[in-house]
Amino acid sequence: MDTRPPTRDEAFWLLKEFNHTDKAIKHALAVEATMRHFARKRNHDEEKWGLIGLIHDLDYEQFPAEHCTKTREILTARNYPPDYIHAVLSHGFGLCSEVEPTHEMEKVLFAIDELTGLVSAAALVRPSKSILDLEVKSVKKKWKEKSFAAGVDRSVIERGAAMLDTPVDSLIAEVIEALRGIADTIGLGGV
Repeated sequence: MDTRPPTRDEAFWLLKEFNHTDKAIKHALAVEATMRHFARKRNHDEEKWGLIGLIHDLDYEQFPAEHCTKTREILTARNYPPDYIHAVLSHGFGLCSEVEPTHEMEKVLFAIDELTGLVSAAALVRPSKSILDLEVKSVKKKWKEKSFAAGVDRSVIERGAAMLDTPVDSLIAEVIEALRGIADTIGLGGV
């Protein structure tokens, strides 16, 4: 079986085949932008990291009870490279997958997936509704409010930060920086 990396367009159309809500698409774009940001900063393959971020939740909207399991089936059927599949599945380690993040890229994905949601939510409750004026301290304040973005598992973010040997505050700063580059695309450009 011949496997080849997808193009960005192919990955985006696959994402849209299985995800139809604005929320799911914006989350995928946020994770893609953040992964690209980290790849650039760490001198890795930005295209690969971005594509993996883009499709990481491929099955979540249609198959939430089979999250990660369906993604494996979908990507395998479309001849995605095994390392792409492994990376995507690793973001659910201990939650919906037993695939452990081992590569730096996988650890970054594990750490920032939930964090992009928290950062986005923190931006949306600002008077400006913008990430452009969001600061780390504002996100940390919201972090402590367990009822705020209650679906965001802070322990996953902490585990990811530990895997990367990076302080959570540094990860937050990097996610903010990454999302500023696509603020308008993901609805965080402000009012």
